[in-house]
Order: sequence, then structure tokens, then C-alpha cells
Amino acid sequence: MSNLQQALSTLAPARLQGIRRGIEKESLRATLTGALALTPHPAGLGSALTHPHITTDYSESQLELITGVHASVEQCLEELTQVHQYTYRALGDELMWVGSMPCTLPADENIPIGRYGSSNVGRAKSVYRMGLAHRYGRRMQTISGIHYNWSLPGVTDAQYFGLIRNFRRHAFLLLYLFGASPAACSSFVAGRKHELQTLSPGTVYMPHGTSLRMGRLGYQSDAQASLAVSYNSLDGYAASLHEALTRPYPAYEAIGIVNPGGEYNQLATSLLQIENEFYGTIRPKRVIRPGERPLHALRERGVEYVEVRLMDLDPFVPVGIKAQTIRFLDVFLLHCLFSDSPDDTPAEIAALGRNQHRTAAFGRQPGLALERGGREVTLADWGAEIVAECAPLAALLDQVHSTTDYGDAVRAAEALLQTPDMLPSARVLAAMARDHENSFAAFTLAQSEQAKAKLLKLPYADALHTKLDAVARQSLADQEAVEAGDSMPFEQYRQQYISPERLGLTKAAVAPALAAV
Repeated sequence: MSNLQQALSTLAPARLQGIRRGIEKESLRATLTGALALTPHPAGLGSALTHPHITTDYSESQLELITGVHASVEQCLEELTQVHQYTYRALGDELMWVGSMPCTLPADENIPIGRYGSSNVGRAKSVYRMGLAHRYGRRMQTISGIHYNWSLPGVTDAQYFGLIRNFRRHAFLLLYLFGASPAACSSFVAGRKHELQTLSPGTVYMPHGTSLRMGRLGYQSDAQASLAVSYNSLDGYAASLHEALTRPYPAYEAIGIVNPGGEYNQLATSLLQIENEFYGTIRPKRVIRPGERPLHALRERGVEYVEVRLMDLDPFVPVGIKAQTIRFLDVFLLHCLFSDSPDDTPAEIAALGRNQHRTAAFGRQPGLALERGGREVTLADWGAEIVAECAPLAALLDQVHSTTDYGDAVRAAEALLQTPDMLPSARVLAAMARDHENSFAAFTLAQSEQAKAKLLKLPYADALHTKLDAVARQSLADQEAVEAGDSMPFEQYRQQYISPERLGLTKAAVAPALAAV
């Protein structure tokens, strides 16, 4: 009996009711002409350093809206909607750009890096972002997406890593079904080598592309490509990251920590400055304690949840993701968790990277073939097999929640495999052609204006505004307290924060773990 069949026969309803989820959603602030807003983070939104639900990601112009942890899909989306409603009321004339690929960008050096005040932790966040600018350029960091955080009770570290291995194997299906970034503004690729075709003046695209964000122009790094991190165990994964966080990397040593003018270039000269710099389609996560390094938290207390990182913003939905998509993710993650999950190998890791790039750039190409176990299989056939295996899990969830919504989500995915013209990526290109003379900027600007109008029209209680106002004010007071509590020079703080001792495990213990990778 396979793991999946066994799970289907033994999964208790109470356990399925224990699924928890949360969303982090990035969006650039844009002007009414579709250019990047160069204004500071709006004061009415409180402190980007300490606000629990509204912060910035890479750029001062890149909002990140964060929900709490929710037992139901509806509650999660309700909170995401409310945070949007509050945020829009503080934006004035500005828009939240609803596309994953950025709006019209200024010259690289004029893209503003996030600012978090004068505290050591706030300065470290900005210096880290300066390091990303030196290493990868600022444009790459302006891409936006949705991160979906997910957990199920009673899952061990080994089982979470089994989920992660299967997720990486089957991630092509999510890129195909939900990729919504087949085109981009020409300003994004100005002066860069790329494989994109010109669609119209100011717009580049891939005719069969699904997610340029997850392709070769997205979150990619030659330095990180040398990592080949294995997901066969927490120990091996942690050892790989530890090595990348502590081993000096010649190209980054050449950049240096501080420039001749005394300003910081980066936090460290290692391959990764901090854990968040490691780009992946999914990450094992654990809530950290104040001042704790994420890797230390994972090593000490194990995996608490996974963070799915490959979802594009859906430009047809005001908050970037819809309930049906979330429900499919729930079913898909259960499938990844309970299906047999053999260990990965360097050869498989390389093949998965090729599958990701192929799907991102050519996903809707009829008959597109992917690599599976050393052989070629069509995306459509492999995808249909996974979706068929998801159906019984969806039926279980429907039973638990007295609904048909999960089955509907799986049936919708089945339909999309048979009718590629209905995929979000195809609908984006069709809408651009039909209404916007094939202009990515014009299409996304129109969708952004529409999203703002819809969200501002929704009922919005005074009590909700009062509550969120209080959170914003409290965040400003919290930032002041952090700044007042600093007692050491920034350089001492930086050295302590990046020291290997803070990562958990001694150096002596890392070598055997690495040898096992």
C-alpha cells in the first residue's frame, strides 16, 4: 500500500481541521501613470519595522501585507482584504501594482531600498538590502508574489522534508496552473541579456510563458546555483545553509563590507548574507524568537510550517489570490506530504531546475516535455496524473468541511490542463491584446485601478479602521522603544549577528552533517 493510500484510509477528520494557513502578499506602490512610486512608506501605515501586518519587502516602494494564522480559508482572505482596505486609505493617489512583474522602473540606482529607522536591527535590514543590490541588482528584487504559509498537526521534520521534496518535483504544476506573469515591461530587462520577445513598444513576453517571475529573469543567482541544497533531512539542509552563510565568496569579498566613504555595502561576504537570501520555491520555517537566527530556530525546535514561495499575484483578483487557488494549494500540499517521497539526488535537483525554467518560459506550449526519472514525459500527462491523485484528498476535505469547494478546485485544475487558453497566463495575454494594444503596463495599470476601486467600495466598519489605526500607532511606539533600547555600536551588532555561533551547532558538528548531504 502506498503512503498516499494509507493516509487516505487513516487521516482523522480532526487532524484535517487542524490545517493552518497564512498569507504574505507583496505589491509595488505605483503612481497613476504606472511608474514606481518613489515616496517614503506612508506614515499612516505605521512602522515598517514593527507593524505585524503591513511592512515593506525589498524596496521602500514594495508593500508586504501579512495575515495572521487562520483555520479557515475564508477568515484568511477576510483579514487579507481588511488589511488591503486599510492600506488603500493611506495611499492617497497611489496604487498597489497587481502584477508580479514590476511597473515602469527608474534606473537601477534610483529604486529606493527599504528604510527601517536608526536602530541596529533596522539598519541591518537596510544594509542587507544594499547587499542584495550589489549582488543581484535592484530590479530583480522588485518582482512581487504571494507566499503561502501552511501547517498540519502531527507532522515530523522528516515528513515535512518529504513534503518539500515532492513539492519541488511537482512545482511545475502550480507554475502552469497559476503562473500569471507571461509578459513584462521593457524597463525590467533594459541592458540585460534575455530570451524574451518584443510584443509591442515597451512590452516583452514569452508567447507560451506562464511565470517570468519564476524563470531565468526572476529570483535567480549564479552564485546560489552552485549550492544544490539537498532536502533529504533537516540536518543536511541546515548544514548546507550553514556552509553558505559562513563560507566567504570571492566575488562578494571583492565588494567588501564597508565602502571607502564609510557606508555599508552588505552584512557579510559569505555566499548568503542571511538565511532569507536563499531563494527557493518552498522553505521549511519556524517562528523565531527576538534576535534569533532562523537557522538556529530550525535546528533547535524543528520545522513548524512550510512557506510556499512560487505563487504569482493574480492580476484578476483585487487581493492577488482567490479562495479556489488556496483550496487547491491545501490539497496539493497534502498530496506532497502523504505521497511516497524518495530522497533527492544532485542529478534530480538539476533536472527540477530545468523543469522549472521550461515551465516558466514555455509552459503552455502544446506537447511540452519535462524530465522525470531520466525520461521525458509531457507536462499535460504528468499534471493530469497528479491532479487525479489529488481528487480523493479533496473529497476528504469536502467531507470534513461539509462542502464541495475542494473537489471544485481540483476539477477546475483538471479543466485547465485540457484548456490552456483559460490559464491566468493566457488570459493576461488575451486581455492585453483585446483591450490594451498588447501593452503590459496599460493592462496592469487598468487592473490595478480596478482593484483599488473595488476594495474601496467594500463595506468598511469604523470599528475596523479604529482597530487598525491603533495597531499602526502602536507600531510607531514599538519602533521608538527598539531605537531607545540599543546599547551597542552597529558594527559590534553586525559582527555578533552574523557570527557562526548564532546559527546553532558548533563548526565541529557541521562537517559530519555536510558529509551526509
